[in-house]
Amino acid sequence: MKIVRIALLAMLAMGLSFSLALATGDVQKGKTMFNDPKLDGGTSGKSCNSCHPGGKGLEMAANKNEWRTAGVISKTLEDAVNNCIAGALRGKALDPKSPEMANIVAYVKSLKGMSSQMPVPTKKKAVEGC
Repeated sequence: MKIVRIALLAMLAMGLSFSLALATGDVQKGKTMFNDPKLDGGTSGKSCNSCHPGGKGLEMAANKNEWRTAGVISKTLEDAVNNCIAGALRGKALDPKSPEMANIVAYVKSLKGMSSQMPVPTKKKAVEGC
């Protein structure tokens, strides 16, 4: 009887870890989608990367509780992503619970802290007499 309990608990633990892995999304797949112009539904040839090259401007997206995209306030990151897809890209919104959405959200969250790694542009000093 103990062996059956242990086996059931092990199967339950494996199932939970598998479902958590699916819920978090795949960063690499999300990056691929972020750069894919197919999200626009074939209308503009734009991707998320068109407005956010290399994720620029999304470095703090994972830390927010509210997002403003194209004048629309979203309460979830999934809604903010869909506002960009439907608004800026003129594409079809993704199901917020879909693996595709989980992948894009995972990629956007992976950009956290990216700005500290990006070079900061320096201002050129004016040369006297020029």
